[in-house]
Amino acid sequence: MNDAHAGRFVRFFDQITIDDTPLVGGKTSSLGESYRELRPHGILVPNGFAVTAEAYRVVLERAGAWNDLHAALDGLDAADVADLAERAAKAREIVYHAAFPEELRSEILSAYGDLRSEYGTELSLAVRSSATAEDLPTASFAGQHESYLNVRGDEQLVDAVHKCFASIFTDRAIHYRIDQGFDHFKVFLSVAVMKMVRSDLAASGVGFTLDPESGFRDVVVINGSYGIGENVVQGNVIPDEFTVHKPTFLAGNCTVLRRRLGTKRMKMVYGEGGARTVNVPTTEEERARFCLEDAEVLTIADYALKVERHYGARAGRELPMDIEWAKDGVDGKIYLVQARPETVASHRRAQVIEEYEIEHKGRVLVRGRAVGEKIASGPVRVVRKPEELETFNAGEVLVAETTTPDWEPVMKKAAAIVTNRGGRTCHAAIVARELGIPAIVGAEGATEKLAGTGEVTVSCAEGELGRVYEGRAAYSKRTTDVSRLERPRTKIMVNLGDPDVAFTTSFLPNDGVGLARIEFIIANTIRAHPLALLHPERVEDPRERADLEALTKHYSSPAEYFIRQLAEGVGTIAAAFYPKPVVVRMSDFKSNEYAGLLGGRGFEPTESNPMLGFRGASRYTHPAYEEGFALECAAMKRVRDEMGLNNVILMIPFCRRVDEGERVVAKMAQHGLRRGENGLEIYVMCEIPNNVVQVDAFSRTFDGFSIGSNDLAQLVLGVDRDSEIVAFDYDERDPGVLEMIRLAVEGAKRNHRHSGICGQAPSDYPEMAEALVRYGIDSISLNPDSVLKVTRHVLELERALQPAAEPAVR
Repeated sequence: MNDAHAGRFVRFFDQITIDDTPLVGGKTSSLGESYRELRPHGILVPNGFAVTAEAYRVVLERAGAWNDLHAALDGLDAADVADLAERAAKAREIVYHAAFPEELRSEILSAYGDLRSEYGTELSLAVRSSATAEDLPTASFAGQHESYLNVRGDEQLVDAVHKCFASIFTDRAIHYRIDQGFDHFKVFLSVAVMKMVRSDLAASGVGFTLDPESGFRDVVVINGSYGIGENVVQGNVIPDEFTVHKPTFLAGNCTVLRRRLGTKRMKMVYGEGGARTVNVPTTEEERARFCLEDAEVLTIADYALKVERHYGARAGRELPMDIEWAKDGVDGKIYLVQARPETVASHRRAQVIEEYEIEHKGRVLVRGRAVGEKIASGPVRVVRKPEELETFNAGEVLVAETTTPDWEPVMKKAAAIVTNRGGRTCHAAIVARELGIPAIVGAEGATEKLAGTGEVTVSCAEGELGRVYEGRAAYSKRTTDVSRLERPRTKIMVNLGDPDVAFTTSFLPNDGVGLARIEFIIANTIRAHPLALLHPERVEDPRERADLEALTKHYSSPAEYFIRQLAEGVGTIAAAFYPKPVVVRMSDFKSNEYAGLLGGRGFEPTESNPMLGFRGASRYTHPAYEEGFALECAAMKRVRDEMGLNNVILMIPFCRRVDEGERVVAKMAQHGLRRGENGLEIYVMCEIPNNVVQVDAFSRTFDGFSIGSNDLAQLVLGVDRDSEIVAFDYDERDPGVLEMIRLAVEGAKRNHRHSGICGQAPSDYPEMAEALVRYGIDSISLNPDSVLKVTRHVLELERALQPAAEPAVR
């Protein structure tokens, strides 16, 4: 500790710990704690000092301001927006015009001189409000008070401190204190004055040690954009998003799990001619590339985890954290500029599952990033400027370009929120989560498209993509406390293809993923035929060639585009359920489905019955597709070896003959996926009668069987399930189909191989689930919406079939 800095009204960061919140507020006590305790562990924190809450108290006391403030605020009706604005403005005026004692001014400027001696005379400052009831585990007060950036010179500094003191009475801060039950006159304000990192020349953003959307705790989620970080926090830009998986990162796998490119249309930089900060447009090149390199993402993740570990140890419990980071464009280093407990997602009851389902959908009006998983309806109210907030009515859907902390009193009355701009950690998203209302951010053009539309339904219950439907749609809600649900002996797994819902789905009671379909990722994220990516010169349509070039131009090669997108999608699913098994099925598009991908028509045959044609295993070693299979294998190798997600089991679909399976397994080994190496297991779909008849032979090549009841039923019965004429003869419950399933399960057991089923039948038919339990199948994999229902049913079946057996394991 440097006692030379000690004063009545000023404390430097090296004199402050997290226990000093009553003296310097939550933000500054955390900065002091980080500066003192985390710098020795490799975290860079800029130096600074606090103007203490004692200074705030003395300023108001000597000015005789307390009585005037009571007169301005006593009897306030926070629901009256106009009255709130008028009284808040009066309170701020009282504080701003309360004179600073000379002793306070002298201490501030002396400390400023010490910082200039440390950093140089060209030092710019960030002057940030820090309330004594702030950054608490249950109330963050995030964005309630003002901060001032790029502050230079004695007079600018003193004025900025004065304005920060006054900002304790912003409209939003007053409303927030009332909502949280804090007394206006028992919350004091401190001010943090710190070196400003030159992120105007680089990038900045935020990080969470959990997924802020679902509350999933095994990831670090990082948002970033160019320039000073206010645009990310306020939602003025759609930022880049990066996800790092905690368990594998801590085990030494230094790989980013997932990257999402944001539009980043503007950046905040230092202004000229006395302007502190200004927003300027980003270039096309800046928008098209990520604002951080992978190594920098991992540095921020390392910071976040060290912060979480330190603060958790201080609190004596797990404590998810919300940090702010900034990259200095001069020295190229990453700095921690704020750390506080996360206050929304971490307080959810993870064992209580709320399931919303929209039943009747109207026309989709806009789409964007979903915040939360809820649904709400109401009349649209487009707000283009703050003055229009006074006419906002409770229960309306707030639609705006973006939101700011000043809007929070109105946001609390909204049924839902839709903004043109912003990412998952912007102001609108954070407030919506805290309020428990659905929001859609980054819905470009929403203010124009929704104007005058009347009632709409905002749905965040359909994955990461949120939708605004025309009209008031019917929807249902179901709540289940899964902590009370017993676990059956039969493993209950989930079918999943969409990485965007993986974290949320992982909260269902489950034993892993029995079927992860990569077709969803190829069709919705990659969107292009793998061979068209490798051989664009063979694509005849010039528009398709241009689209292929646009998809891949920012990657080192078209192959890297395919491999990265597929690896990140599969990796996200595997990380969500880690270390439980995740069975990933290699591609099983039919030729007509592959032809529908970008550039695909020139690489696929025209078949009269694609269902029985060039699909599954037959493609993998065939000259017409083997290059595409090599890309799939490279992606899976990256997931298992580089990302460290060795819970991934690979599965081969539609394998007609034993020697075909042997060729595929040998080809996988050539591509670095050798069965048994690094624990790799390879399953085969059991969906062709020959898989059952020759189950013993297939068992020599594969480690497990997953029964595809859909294809198995149509091949046993000789029914094309896509044919409307004979569809009435298609039934997975037919005695012949059930007998084939029984033989498959018994054959797997006889050969000590895993047996599971991933078809739709157990979800639809209770009698199918009963048959499977009777046969002793190892696992049943279900669509997420069937998991709870079938789990209850299987428990009942197991009790009925084995009344004298041991009770089911919790």
